[in-house]
Amino acid sequence: MGKKDKSKKKVSGSVKTALKTEKKLNAKQKKELAALGEDDIEKVVAQIEREEARRQHVVEKTVSPPSRRVNFTLTAHPFKDELVMLGGEFHDGRTTVVYGDMFVYNLNKNEWMIVKAPGAPPPRCGHQAIATTVNKGELWVFGGEFSSPSESQFYHYKDLWVYRFAEKKWEKILSPGGPSARSGHRMVHIKKQLIVFGGFHDNLRDYKYYNDVHIFNLETYAWHKIELSGVPPLPRSGCIVLATPENKLLVYGGYSKERIKKDVDKGSIHNDMFLMTPEKNDQTGLKWKWVSVKQSGLKISPRCSASAVLVQPNLAYLFGGVFDEEDDEEELRGTFYNDLAGLDLEKFQWHIVTLHGKKDETTRRRRRKPKEDGQDDTGDKDASDDETEESSMPVESKVVDDDGIFTVTIGPASTSVTDKQQSTCKDMFVPSPRINPGLAVKHNVLYLYGGMVENGDRQYTLNDFYSLDCRKLDEWRTILKDDLSLQTWYDSSDSSSNSDSSDEDDSENEQMDVSEN
Repeated sequence: MGKKDKSKKKVSGSVKTALKTEKKLNAKQKKELAALGEDDIEKVVAQIEREEARRQHVVEKTVSPPSRRVNFTLTAHPFKDELVMLGGEFHDGRTTVVYGDMFVYNLNKNEWMIVKAPGAPPPRCGHQAIATTVNKGELWVFGGEFSSPSESQFYHYKDLWVYRFAEKKWEKILSPGGPSARSGHRMVHIKKQLIVFGGFHDNLRDYKYYNDVHIFNLETYAWHKIELSGVPPLPRSGCIVLATPENKLLVYGGYSKERIKKDVDKGSIHNDMFLMTPEKNDQTGLKWKWVSVKQSGLKISPRCSASAVLVQPNLAYLFGGVFDEEDDEEELRGTFYNDLAGLDLEKFQWHIVTLHGKKDETTRRRRRKPKEDGQDDTGDKDASDDETEESSMPVESKVVDDDGIFTVTIGPASTSVTDKQQSTCKDMFVPSPRINPGLAVKHNVLYLYGGMVENGDRQYTLNDFYSLDCRKLDEWRTILKDDLSLQTWYDSSDSSSNSDSSDEDDSENEQMDVSEN
């Protein structure tokens, strides 16, 4: 009998138990997937990537506007008068679709074009995209997630891609040492670096939120994980991350959750602010520290999943978001926002962006009956009203917009809005409340597309499109209206046999028209 290999490491009982449990869960999942008719999600992603790699020619075609989606990216082209939309997802209560398409919107022609280029990345949502000016323009994409139609499987990416506009070709960057797989993170461009912060990973068995920082050098194509001094922000996703004029990194808000007992999680919405600042005399670009920031100006209501974009080097605009309140251990009640907030990146000062265009006389003359609880009623919407009637929400008080089918709670923008701001906001059209819309700025014009709003367990995804001149600040212009009566929501009790009944208003399929919100 041979001697035992003494160099072989012993495995503890707890590790053996964990391995056995994992094996059982994997076997159980395979049976469940077979019953659903779904393939293993890793195989699906790999197959899509192989198919895209075989593409030889670029296909460009003028198309109608993109379908409803949320958690996509909308990025201004570094040179052309174009916006680039990539990915996103749509859920109708029964099926989830994750998109991998890339659209280009021509600002001058008001025209959408779909672009299918060789070597494109697999479909994803919750990713990040950054446009740079090198090599005649590049689009960098990191991370995100992909889910099966039934949402029984989730796949998180840790890949980095670059699309070169001049060549119209994708390339997957294979560089070790990057961030772990995640979505809901944020990525910014400072000097010749991409900086990735935060995010989360969820495989339906367990989840983790991150507060780590990774830097990708755009010259050496190398990843570096940064160990910062100071007290860091708590792990989070869905936060706001912006580059300041001094090439520092500002982090605001976000969301995280933790398990307080078996099958019970507690979510937290953060409203703190931090600066990631380079250490003095550092020539490597790899030594940074965290500094807590005291915010000033108006107090913005806590929220997560808002979108933000730089409109000037020292000024950012933030739109939308949600604040979730727990009614009990299993139910959440969300307050959605449609205020436009400005943040001075030098003074760290908040303010509400007040529009001063022409007021709609019809809106101002409409009589409104006060609610019994003293809140202002938003009034009934006339289907014949023009686009300024779409959404006219005050930002100073909590209001409920109820059209008999769909109810949205609109949250206060801040705790101190002046009477002048209050009067103006009531009479000006504002895009409806939502989370994670696409925001981009080109030629001092702010563009807003899509997003999502929830009503209880239902999710309603948008595909409306607006613009706002950031110099005039006169009024939101509607580029594309939404009509949510065309969207069908399937309750959890619905079966696939009901898929052809989208035109019927019965107890199984819930349709609603909130296009006028």
